[in-house]
Amino acid sequence: MKLGSLKEGGRDGSLVVVSRDLGRAVRAGAIAPTLQAALDDWQRAAPRLAALFEGLEAGKAADAFALDMAALAAPLPRAYEFVDGSAYLPHVERVRRARGAEVPASFYTDPLMYQATSAGFLGPRDPIVATSEDWGIDLEAEVIVVTDDVPMGVDAARAASHIQLVGIVNDVSLRGLIPAELAKGFGFLQSKPRSALSPVLVTPDELGAAWRDSKLHLPMRTWINERWFGEAEAGVDMQFGFAELIAHAARTRPLTAGTIVGSGTIANEDTARGASCLAEQRTVETLRDGQPSTPYLRFGDRVRIEITDAEGRSVFGAIEQVVARHMLS
Repeated sequence: MKLGSLKEGGRDGSLVVVSRDLGRAVRAGAIAPTLQAALDDWQRAAPRLAALFEGLEAGKAADAFALDMAALAAPLPRAYEFVDGSAYLPHVERVRRARGAEVPASFYTDPLMYQATSAGFLGPRDPIVATSEDWGIDLEAEVIVVTDDVPMGVDAARAASHIQLVGIVNDVSLRGLIPAELAKGFGFLQSKPRSALSPVLVTPDELGAAWRDSKLHLPMRTWINERWFGEAEAGVDMQFGFAELIAHAARTRPLTAGTIVGSGTIANEDTARGASCLAEQRTVETLRDGQPSTPYLRFGDRVRIEITDAEGRSVFGAIEQVVARHMLS
C-alpha cells in the first residue's frame, strides 16, 4: 500500500491511503488520524489500511478523490528520529581521495551514521529555502525506510522485520557551512537544514522483487533545471543494507516507531551513471580535471528526484523543489 499526508488537520497532517498510480486517495482518519498514530499502533492499523488500499484499487472507495501533489505534506511531517547513514562507499572513497586521505578500514565493517534533524520535513513541492547562495546549497537523493518500535540490541537479521515503509528524501546540505562545523569535532547542525520527503511512503511488499536484502534495487533519477543529472542504481554499491543500518542505530538504544533511517547519498563506482548530489559531481570533476566546474544550487534552480519501476511508473511520486531566498522578517 501507499500512504501520504494532506496539509490539513494540524502540523502532523491528515493520513490518506493513495492509489498505486498516485492519482487517487481516500482519507484514513477513521483508522488513524496521522501516519505517526498509525505507526504507533501498526499491528492493528496496518491490516485496516491495507484493506482500505485494496478497496481503493478495486474502485470500491466511495469517498475517493483525485490527488493533488501540491496538497501533500511530507508523509511524516515530523518524526521522533531521523538517523542518516553513508552506506555508499564509492562516494566516501572519492571524497577522501580528492583530498588525499585514506578510507579507514573500519568504514567497510562499521556504518557511518549521524543524528539528523527530524522536527520538520518539507513537503514534496515545498521550496528549499536558504539565506545565501554562499552556503553551498546541495541536494542529496537518498532512499529511506521507516520503522516500527525497534528493541535495543537487535541484530540485522531481526531488524529487517521492523522495516514497515520505504520512501525517498532530498536530504539538503549546505556545503559551505560543513567544513567549519566538522572542524569543531561535534557534528552537523547549521549545515543540515530541513529535508523533503517523497509524496508517499510504500510498504516493502509493494516493491516486489525490487526490494531484497533490505535494499531497493531501482535507479534514483535526478534532474536540475530539467536537465538529467544522475541515475544511480540504489541497490548497487550499497555497503550496508537497511537492516544493518537499523541494527547499528539500535545498538545502544531502542528506536521509536516512526524512526526514519536514511541510506546516505546514492553513488556507484560507475560515474557514467551521474551523481545524486552536487558534492559528488564536483569531486568527480576534481579528480578528473583538478578542480570542480559544476556550481552548487542557486536561487530559482529547480530540482526533481524520482524513482520509477521497471515499467517506468513512479513508485513514491517525485520530489520537485525550487530553491528560494529566505527573507528575514
